[in-house]
Order: sequence, then structure tokens, then C-alpha cells
Amino acid sequence: MMSALKFLESAPGAIRIGRDDGRVLWRYVFEPDTPARESSRPFVHPLYSIDGDVLTNWRPNDHPWHHGLSFTLTAVNGINFWGGPSHRAEDSYKWRDDHGVQCHVDWLERSPERLVEKLEWRRAGADGELVLGEERTMVTRLIDDGWSLDWKSRLQNSADEDLVCHNYHSLGGLEGSHYSGLQFRGARGLLDEHGDETVRMVGASGESDIAALHGQKADWVEWHAQTDGSLRRVRLRFESPDQPIPWFLRRDNPLVAFPPHREGPWVIPAGGSRELSHRLSFTRM
Repeated sequence: MMSALKFLESAPGAIRIGRDDGRVLWRYVFEPDTPARESSRPFVHPLYSIDGDVLTNWRPNDHPWHHGLSFTLTAVNGINFWGGPSHRAEDSYKWRDDHGVQCHVDWLERSPERLVEKLEWRRAGADGELVLGEERTMVTRLIDDGWSLDWKSRLQNSADEDLVCHNYHSLGGLEGSHYSGLQFRGARGLLDEHGDETVRMVGASGESDIAALHGQKADWVEWHAQTDGSLRRVRLRFESPDQPIPWFLRRDNPLVAFPPHREGPWVIPAGGSRELSHRLSFTRM
């Protein structure tokens, strides 16, 4: 009989979801205490393979604002929701007083299989200006040889003007920097250079060269990885169910992001909404 899902922790500010045999799958911190300079937001970490290997990295020393698995947009009406220094064409990367924060408001549904959360995106600081609202749905499933997570974000603009979302490629011409959206910062051991051709990234086109995959529009990409310590093999699959997207990929600082746009801005119209759908699965190889 296949195991069922259950809450393994329901502490203030965090939820841990796993199987009824006690094996943890993921922990969601919905009231984080991360620094404002990192554009504080709810995040998933640790996230585990079905065999218990940690697959995410939280606050890595190269980019502390990479928070395991988290959803964000690089810049919304000039507010930095990605974290870290902000890039501008005229003066490159600088630390600026322009960060945003995502705030948990309420649970609309709360079960081990399905979480529906209401959030507000605000400017960080004393005034806390409301920028947009979000309804976030996360569905966990046990599947053959692993588990999956569906993540859907419905973004609501209640203002009477458009919200203009940029990445640093579209905002300041920083070539290749179209990262935004749902981001998965992987554990450092997921990809390496030890000469095994089966340890790689691969795209829907069959291509496995990272330079070719980065920015390529596709329905999915995968990591075929071997974890440190246990040396177990794991397949991480990232899917965009609704449409092909221009993936943002990093190998040396392992990262996959689901950017909704690349060359130009992405607009949430006044009084309107936009919805993004994502699917991640973690299975044995």
C-alpha cells in the first residue's frame, strides 16, 4: 500500500509535510525572519528526495538571497523582490533602499495534500506600501519512485495603474540576466564536473549543454544528479505546464528559475491578474 501524506510539523511560522511513515518531503517557512536586504519571502527548505537526500540550498554564501525554493519577481514597479543588490544600466549593481517583502496573510486551505495561501507583496520598511496580492496553491503528490509539487501563483493587481515587472536584462540591458519567477537553488552536490556524462542538465530538445539550454524556450528541463554522501541518483524535473518558457539556468551555483519573460517587461494590468503554473518532481534514477 502506498504511503499517505501527513503534517509532520505545524509550528508557528512553518509546516513540514511528509509521508505517514515519518519520512519528510519538504518544509515550508511561511513567516521567515530573513534580512530585509534579501527581500524576505516564504520559502521551502529543506526539500528532500524520496530517499531523504537534501536537494535545496538556503542562503548560500555566494547569493544569500537565494532561499531554497521560493517564488518572486526581480523588480515590480522598480521594487526589488528578488533580493541582493539591484542592477541599473547607469551604475551596475549597487545596494539600494528598494527592497520588497512578501507577507503571509492567511490560509484559505490547509491539508498535507493541498495548501492555499493568501499573501501580500509590500515595499519593505515603515510604510509597507501594498504592491500586489497573491493566491498561492501548492499540491503535493506521491508518484512512482518519488513525489511531485505543483505550485500555482495567481497575482492580483488591485491598483488603478499597471504593474510593470522587469528582470535585469529587460530593465538595464544586463545580458542573460532574465532570472525571475519560481526559483530552485539546488544543493551544491547536484551537479559537478567529475566526468560522468549521466550527471547533467537536459532539456526538452535533448540538448545538455548549459549554454544552449539557458534562455531556450521549452516545456521542461531536468537535472540528472548524484547526491553527496549517499551517492544516490535522483532526477529533478521542472515543468511549465501552460506554455514554454525561457529557462534561467546556472550550473556552478546550481539554480533553475521559471522566468515568465525574457527580453521585455511583463505587465500585470490595472485591476487585473496573471497566473503562473509550475510543476516539480523528484524521482529515483
